Formats: sequence, structure tokens, C-alpha cells
Amino acid sequence: MKLLLVEDDQTIAAGLEYSLSQEGHAVTVCPLLRSAREALAAAEGKEPPFDLILLDLTLPDGSGYELCREVKARFDIPVIFLTAYDDEVNVVMGLDMGADDYITKPFRLRELLSRINSVMRRYSKNGAGPAKSVLQLGPVRIHTLEAKVYKQDQEILLTPLEYRLLLTFAAHTGQVLTRAQLLEGIWDLAGDFVNDNTLTVYIKRLREKLEEDPGNPVLIQTVRGLGYRAGE
Repeated sequence: MKLLLVEDDQTIAAGLEYSLSQEGHAVTVCPLLRSAREALAAAEGKEPPFDLILLDLTLPDGSGYELCREVKARFDIPVIFLTAYDDEVNVVMGLDMGADDYITKPFRLRELLSRINSVMRRYSKNGAGPAKSVLQLGPVRIHTLEAKVYKQDQEILLTPLEYRLLLTFAAHTGQVLTRAQLLEGIWDLAGDFVNDNTLTVYIKRLREKLEEDPGNPVLIQTVRGLGYRAGE
């Protein structure tokens, strides 16, 4: 995913750029409103050059509110505010200007990744037509609008965590997902209670409910040394 990070604190910016890049994101860092506007200017008459913007509220050459207003007027790009202020007035003002979420400094990387994933899921859901309301994974159908799962014509009852994990797999069919990526996909729902051992248990439960032969899975395959891949 292509991210624009507008942050004037060089230490924070460098840390986020490194961490987000390690997660597979392409990060463009801009320390000023002017440089952020220049990065966005290349998109005139084209598709937006970024999938999401991380925007500091307080910058040396102006307010992040200004850029948020400009971005929302030109593009359909989600914006997450990075702010040191968590009082109600600042939060409401940012949301009123079109921001999709905000996170208060200092924050953990896992928390930020969860916010990013959550916002992008909302954008994907809002932009999905009727055909995307049903995800298919082999004989398994996921009806996202009703949050129901069927194998052939039989409904499969899943816990919220099992459902979120299945959604993560179904959204990345054919791709190898690391355990860290899978944990990020369910982090916002379960918080600190989800750890690496818990993930193993939930993958085992999903296989028992969905696979014809859980001992020889074909829907959720283990890729030794890397992670898991969904798809027959």
C-alpha cells in the first residue's frame, strides 16, 4: 500500500518510515505542508498517488486541517490524523473536516497498523458493489453484509475472531501471509488477548470447521518458514 506520511518530527518520521516499510508499505515522507502538496500535485488528472495519508496536525508551515480539507476536496483518499492532542474539540474538528480516524501520540506501531487496516476495510466495504458482498474461498462463501459463512448450503458458525481471521484470508487469496500480518488483521477486535499461540489455536479451529480433511488442509495451507496461504 502507498502511504503519504506528513510529519515534521524527523525522529518519528524516520521510525515510522522504517517500520511501515518493513510491513511492506511504500512510504513517502513529507515534513511540511508545502512538500505534501507537491507530492499530491503529481496526481492532477490521474488516479490518486497514495492509498492513505498519515497527517500530523501541527506543522511548521500550517495546520494539518488545511491539507485534510484540500485532499478531501480533490481525492477519495482516507486520512488518519497523528496528534498530540486528544481533547474533544480537536478530535471533532478533524473528523468534521473529513478525517477518517485519528491516533494520539505516543502510540504503538501495532495500534497504528490496526487503525490503517480498519480504515482501509471501511473504504473497501463502502466502495464494494453487490458482487463484492460475497467472498468465495473454495466451497466456502462469506456473506459480508450479514457476517455469515456457508460451506455449500450449510451455515458455519464462527466466533468473531474466527470470522475476522477468515476475512483476512479470503481478502488475500493466493498470497502468503505471515503470522504478523494475520495478527494485524484481527488486532482491532481482540487487542492484547491475541498472541502468536492464540493465532495457532484459531487457525486450527477454522480448519476443523471448514476443511474436508483438517489434517491435510487445502483452504488454509501452511507455507513452511513463511506463514499461510489461502486458496485451493
